[in-house]
Amino acid sequence: MARIAVIGAGTGAMAAAARLAVAGHRVTVYERTETYGGGVRRFERDGFAFDTGPALLPLPAVYRDLFVKTGREPLEDRVELVQVDPSARHVFADGTAVSLPNASRAGVVTALDEALGSGAGQRWGDFLVRAREAWDRTRRPLLEEPLWPDWPVLAEREPYPAVPHKRLLRTRRAGTLAEVGAWELRDARLAALLESHALAYGLDPRTAPASAAVLPYMEHAFGTWYVRGGLRELARAVYERCVARRVEFVFGAEAVRIAERDGRAAGVEFADGTVAEAEFVVAGVPPETLDRLAGRTAVREPGAVPARRGLPSRLTVLLALRGGRPEGTAHRTVVHTPDRAAELDALFGTVPVPPALPTVAVTRPGDPALVPDPEHEAVTLTATVPACGAEPAGREPLEAQAERMIAAAERAVPGLRERVLWHEVRGPADIERETGAPGGAVPAPALAAAGGRLLHPANSTALPGLFTVGGWSHPGGGLPHAGMSGALVAGLIVEGPEFRGSQ
Repeated sequence: MARIAVIGAGTGAMAAAARLAVAGHRVTVYERTETYGGGVRRFERDGFAFDTGPALLPLPAVYRDLFVKTGREPLEDRVELVQVDPSARHVFADGTAVSLPNASRAGVVTALDEALGSGAGQRWGDFLVRAREAWDRTRRPLLEEPLWPDWPVLAEREPYPAVPHKRLLRTRRAGTLAEVGAWELRDARLAALLESHALAYGLDPRTAPASAAVLPYMEHAFGTWYVRGGLRELARAVYERCVARRVEFVFGAEAVRIAERDGRAAGVEFADGTVAEAEFVVAGVPPETLDRLAGRTAVREPGAVPARRGLPSRLTVLLALRGGRPEGTAHRTVVHTPDRAAELDALFGTVPVPPALPTVAVTRPGDPALVPDPEHEAVTLTATVPACGAEPAGREPLEAQAERMIAAAERAVPGLRERVLWHEVRGPADIERETGAPGGAVPAPALAAAGGRLLHPANSTALPGLFTVGGWSHPGGGLPHAGMSGALVAGLIVEGPEFRGSQ
């Protein structure tokens, strides 16, 4: 039995802690804030409650596996999972709207044909078939196995089987997600639908590889799910599973250094000068924090995947509304910007700024647990914003962007502004405070191709005994990916370097 110190209480870190405890190790989680969950938090006021991080759960199988492996108990015994249907409603720039059924290719094809015109659904359906091939080619190395030592193989090969496209007497294949939309989908609205999946993760579809097609495929193939009471309930369930497996939690413990002895990690030193000795250290922290904790020790081997930095953030507007949620309202509506090029130029330009006309996700759960009574509604608006520079002069720029988001959301919710009792704006600084990520940056999932730009560093490090977990390490950001990173770290510690992932 080894002593294991886990830095951070994000979902990936807790997933690793639970698995390691079941394997017989003595695990202590040290969290600098006063609660668990990382970016999976809740805001409550006047009987209203809101998720301030992820709003939906793709790939629930990751957490089903966690609960079975750490207690032979179904996840559904701890939380109530609800499959969201439709998976999303989309309101496009020209005013066209379409509701997409959850996990139904035939239903999606029919809905798109009816809303966008004959042939649109078939083009999207054919795209999903190609996206599945990209998924099948990358699923194991990107999600289920430790990062390959020869990771450049993943960086060089484009797994998406793009359709040949003849352009100016030359035959080309799409290399970016934007090119897939333009050349294969051939409809500005379908292209916006495709690109919105990348933008939601802070990725520029003009530079994201064609392999980013796996992002909409995951939603299509495995459905989108809501946790009754909000996604914070999932974090609570994982925390309680850790406690049930005798994982110890120490809150308000700010790590300042990873202790070393005989050339390997030997524990964690804290701001109050105390040291927790350990045979293994698992760090669920952003790369900048990891570098600071390691001091002069090189965390990564030469030639390893570099840590991703400077990623965009997220702005969230929480709306407490008078009046109940109308029957049949979609759980999630994506209101697309009327000027995609301007939005992308603003977000990913040389000096990123919040877009004047943002794409906004409108979340309307219809969950009685989130409102004081049926005569009120809790609505969340979310948009991608730059991690740095979004709050240069206090709260005023945030409020201005929130007003633009509310205006955009009114295209999906007429009369929204008149129903607002109060609103709360949460920006990059709030995310930075909760997660420690500089500028409130939010990590994206790992993707193949693109020269390795969208891969994340391996879970093992150059310092023996030190491992990394969570969205900033392999396989990247998002709730499912965080849970997978916990499984990989537990496997590497329990089975050693020969661990090759789930079978």
